[in-house]
Amino acid sequence: MKRAVYVMAAMSIVSVTHAVALQAAPPGRGTAGGGGTESPTLKALYPGIKPVLSMDQLKALKIENTTIDSVTQNNGSIQVTATVTHAPENDKVKVWIGLPANWNGRFEGTGGGGWMGGSAFGINGPVSQGFAAGATDTGHTTFDGSFGLGADGKPAWQLIKDCAYQGIHDMTVVGKALTTAYYGKPPKYSYFVGFSQGGRQALSEVQRFPDDYEGVVSGCPAINWQQFIISDLWPQVAMNAAKDRMPAAKLRAATQAFITACDEVDGVKDGLVEDPSRCTCDLKALVGTQVGGSEFTATDAEVLQKIWDGPRGKDGKFLWYGLSKGADLTALGGAQPFSISMDWIKYYLVKDRSWDIAKLTPDEFEKLFHQSVQDWAEIFGTDHPDLTKFRDHGGKVLITHGQADQLIPTEGSIDYYKRVMEKMGGRDKTMEFARLFLIPGAGHGFGGIGDGGLSAVIKWVEKGTAPEKLINGTQSGGKTRTRPLFPYPALARYKGTGSTDDAANFESYLPKQ
Repeated sequence: MKRAVYVMAAMSIVSVTHAVALQAAPPGRGTAGGGGTESPTLKALYPGIKPVLSMDQLKALKIENTTIDSVTQNNGSIQVTATVTHAPENDKVKVWIGLPANWNGRFEGTGGGGWMGGSAFGINGPVSQGFAAGATDTGHTTFDGSFGLGADGKPAWQLIKDCAYQGIHDMTVVGKALTTAYYGKPPKYSYFVGFSQGGRQALSEVQRFPDDYEGVVSGCPAINWQQFIISDLWPQVAMNAAKDRMPAAKLRAATQAFITACDEVDGVKDGLVEDPSRCTCDLKALVGTQVGGSEFTATDAEVLQKIWDGPRGKDGKFLWYGLSKGADLTALGGAQPFSISMDWIKYYLVKDRSWDIAKLTPDEFEKLFHQSVQDWAEIFGTDHPDLTKFRDHGGKVLITHGQADQLIPTEGSIDYYKRVMEKMGGRDKTMEFARLFLIPGAGHGFGGIGDGGLSAVIKWVEKGTAPEKLINGTQSGGKTRTRPLFPYPALARYKGTGSTDDAANFESYLPKQ
């Protein structure tokens, strides 16, 4: 089920200015392991099905709260552009639905990145593989978070709700309605695929609208939004408080020191740390050395440790997780503060467009952190662990997260999955419908899991075959390395013989907790 990587607007993972960070590159349809390595061939679920409506009839279709703006044809496929409104509000949620000439009987919803809900480009890849597909701007077209603050200085509640959860649901409802009307049959199965913001949208669907999708892929999800998005400014706070603005060379040196110290904990020296939580690194060993033309100081070591530990209150109490050890610290610890976090404070917390990060002392940070949790957990949080309705609907969700994510702490996804396991009856019961796969060494994005895990979810939903492993492939120096990924908390262990670049030479084991 190979698919070329499809392009979405502003798809850089981390731009120099961080203007569109949190945008994970959407996956192509390559190989993935749902207990194997090759993607399954998707047979048509309604063999020989043909459209039952003309383009004019589709344009005239009536859907509640929805206006069909245009119906166009491209290479035999149909693209419908529609606008959803929520009376009496004057919001406009733009929706794009693709209807392929050779429909495979499935619907696929797609997510966005950064502040973007998604884009029309997002449907191209799925449509080329026979999926009816949907995307949406979730009610705004800005690349920043300014849409959330009205001209009167008050929250623009409907636009906020559209972005947080309503827009994706609207796209799903409209997409399924158009698909059913056009082909005369409803989708037999519906899937959602999203990474970063899209990963948050994926879990929003699972939690808020559990009947929308049978299968969901949530990659590097921006859940725990109310905690992590403000915590992404913690490196800036820690450095400013210590009056220690470190150059990029020192930040990179700390990351490399951790990788060097912990590389062989899994028994293989390969530049990958299988489980960062099982190893520590004392940065004091760098003190006195020359790094990037300046001396690495005791203050540098102390500040970097604080960045790794994550934000703490003035009483030392844990607030949230720090950046993943082994991740690129320059992404959030560089000269420019993270723009999405800056937007969060400006437009959603202090509601002051001129707010300056120079005001952000540790005490002020702690105050704003608690405000973020109190005011926004139920709207943006997307971290509710009770997935009973989704499970009972027959839904399956696959979550992936890179162990070296430079924007969203991997520990946040682990924390969420642990709470799901606790709520849903333990590991074995949870794994019947929800699995988490961690990707050693992978930064923000979907890693090298071919199609990001969609084929594994399709096999799980349609054939009842749960993904016992995924295969992660990376390229380095013209050489391909494959490694198996096992459902959390299982890890991959080298068998002791054969190439360490071949997934076949690793096995699953459960570390002692």
